[in-house]
Amino acid sequence: MQKVLFAFLSVLKTFQQFIYSLKGKNVSDIQEERIISGKAWDEYCDQLKLAGATLAYPGTPKDSFNKAEGIRYLTRLTRAGLEAYVEYGDPEFPVLRRMVHETVKLGADNPDNYYFNAQINGHNEYRITGKRNTIDYIGFFTQNGSYGTTGGLAPCGVLQGSDLKVREDDTFEVILSQERKGENWLKIEDESSLVMVRQTFLDRKTEVPAELKIENLSGKAFPSPITPQQIESGLKMAGMFVAGAPLLFARWAKGFQKHTNQLPQFDPEVSNAAGGDADIIYYHSYWKLAEGECLKITVTPPKCDTWNFQLNNYWMESLDYRYFSVCINKASAKYESDGSIQVLVSHKELNHPNRLDTCGHLEGTMCWRWYRLAVGELPVQPTCEVISVNEL
Repeated sequence: MQKVLFAFLSVLKTFQQFIYSLKGKNVSDIQEERIISGKAWDEYCDQLKLAGATLAYPGTPKDSFNKAEGIRYLTRLTRAGLEAYVEYGDPEFPVLRRMVHETVKLGADNPDNYYFNAQINGHNEYRITGKRNTIDYIGFFTQNGSYGTTGGLAPCGVLQGSDLKVREDDTFEVILSQERKGENWLKIEDESSLVMVRQTFLDRKTEVPAELKIENLSGKAFPSPITPQQIESGLKMAGMFVAGAPLLFARWAKGFQKHTNQLPQFDPEVSNAAGGDADIIYYHSYWKLAEGECLKITVTPPKCDTWNFQLNNYWMESLDYRYFSVCINKASAKYESDGSIQVLVSHKELNHPNRLDTCGHLEGTMCWRWYRLAVGELPVQPTCEVISVNEL
């Protein structure tokens, strides 16, 4: 259904351009008229109203607590969309910034990750300069399309941290271009719209993220004054983002309910199309526990760079990792003598080193990840069992 919707919007855009040409006008002329008349703002507000339909999507919880979180989710995405596509939406002068963080959450955002995004296009060349610092992992990714226009973020270029050439003073530079350049190269294409930097902590309390800056090698020294075209286009993208992203992940959450309290492997093609890392194996699912119940997860991890598991609310926002234990990883977990681990998800406090807090939620989504399996290693599906807390 979503692909049909975005295909229809593409056809509609082509039809509108044809009508404009019959009237002797181009797209820029129409964008100016829409800014002057206020129609661009009106349609942005209409898109926000349309986004509210996600709150009533089949399968969504009906209680006031989850509805309140859903409304907050939409306000967070509204803020993120305006910052990404209006305030920082100029690919001629991109800014690396945290679009997803402690108070903007999207698509099972990883509490162990420190995300940087910048808007780009495939017609320019860019350079990222930085200092590596001590964070455990860093990776650079370019993606095509957007949640608002194509319904996802198709993978393009990848530069893993293990391949990053770092100077003796801990600094480096990465070139983003269509043709290979430099010792650290990140591919872009005509359709490229986003560069994402994923940094992953093993210990958020002690590790320091990389310091990063991006510049357009094809641009001018200073930005030009804002144009009606930039604002009209930015509002349209921001509105479609707020309407499109929640719809995508509401569909995911509804599908996860088919295997509640289990952790089957997620389709990698679907994950990659939504902006996931192709070198990570994901196990997305749904959890639901009554008072007095506990979800016991048992697994012996395969050899891999790292792994983690997290709890989310229904809207696929990670639970509040600033104040509560909602995520566990390779470094923070306590292992059994045979190398296995046991994770407990419960409403009540338990005397267990690998216990995760539901933060007042009775249900939500969850995600397990294996990062970059060692050669010859196969992914392992965790075993899940709902038990009474009294059994512990």
